[in-house]
Amino acid sequence: MSTAPQHHALTKGREITTLLALGAVQFTHVLDFMIMMPLGPQLMRVFAITPEQFTHLVATYAFAAAGSGFIGGFFMDRFDRKRALLITYAGFAFATVACAFAPTHHWLLAARFAAGAFGGLAGSLVNAMVADVIPPERRGRANSVVMAAFPVASVLGIWFSLFLTGLFGWHAPFFLVAGCAAVNLVVSSLALPHLPTAVRDHEPIRQMREILTHSIHRKALAVGAVLIMGGGALIPFLASSMVANMGLNESQIALPYAVGGICTFFSMPIIGWLSDHMNRFTLLAWLSLGASVVALVITRLGLSSITFICTMMAFFMVTMSGRFAPAMTMVTNAVEGRYRGGFMAVNSALQQAASGLANLIAGWFVTSDATGHLNGYPIIGYISVAFFGLTVLLAAELRNAAPHVAVPAKTRILSSVPAKAAA
Repeated sequence: MSTAPQHHALTKGREITTLLALGAVQFTHVLDFMIMMPLGPQLMRVFAITPEQFTHLVATYAFAAAGSGFIGGFFMDRFDRKRALLITYAGFAFATVACAFAPTHHWLLAARFAAGAFGGLAGSLVNAMVADVIPPERRGRANSVVMAAFPVASVLGIWFSLFLTGLFGWHAPFFLVAGCAAVNLVVSSLALPHLPTAVRDHEPIRQMREILTHSIHRKALAVGAVLIMGGGALIPFLASSMVANMGLNESQIALPYAVGGICTFFSMPIIGWLSDHMNRFTLLAWLSLGASVVALVITRLGLSSITFICTMMAFFMVTMSGRFAPAMTMVTNAVEGRYRGGFMAVNSALQQAASGLANLIAGWFVTSDATGHLNGYPIIGYISVAFFGLTVLLAAELRNAAPHVAVPAKTRILSSVPAKAAA
């Protein structure tokens, strides 16, 4: 089996163009998830479904993405990344249109399954392409550029979702996502570089066996999976709790998300820079501690002022999203280039499955009483803190097995100079 290079060098301008195009793809992927949050109260009312059934709408996307990601792990390295990304992204766009036309809860469930199947593969290919074109010493900042899709989708997605829903009904946000995906599909076909990433003489079974049996790979996959579960348990009912528990009306939900998204937009480049200049494990541990404190507070809030809710939402989104830059850089640096496509597909599959499981866990504990108040949400706060702590423990295991994943490249280069001189 031929060996793929660790990264393909591009000019500075082409790097920026590629990252922006990948960020736009990731934006619609995140936007498709974010629009479901403010739609929770309306979908539960329109389809007469329970909070647990609403979590099924969120979780089915994740489980479908997990299944397609695992299957993709067998053959994803056989194809060039750009071609595979465009095909899967087109499928995601068509499935999102199907969500908009869904006449019943069950049809919407099926359409969300299809969107997840294609969207999961597209998301894993985005992460793989970042590592394809960016050297290890700059991947923290590169990941922060692509992850900026999260705050932008939080600001624009929530606001547009509520605005369009108020004008045209719950179908409209899905048309918005599909329209953005159609535009991105054209832009990406022109902007993304053609890279020779296909592995010659690719053997799917052997590839998967080597991915799953390598001890460092298993540790990295465990970090990626648990990383997602803290937010996966909290986020599905966050918007609903603002209405039911904190006293906001549905039209006010957009403001806390906007404040949090704006703060995250500015914090992500800073955290990305820190990921390239300090120990990534240490950074992850501090951000996880901050996220734990915020989770315990935000899940116990009762009637509160919108100013305080916006403040807590800013802390929540900054710490929650900030954990991904150091953690995912550690995960990405743990795998060789020739395994990258299949590994990232498997990693995405595990993350989506973990997210779906966290969604279901939230549905088991959260109930709605006769007044509409959500009960059991504080328990989810404790569960999320446990996942944050487990992420740090698993990241410590990965760091101990492969110290290079946590140490900035410049530090590794400087520390190797005395050793070379002694040799």
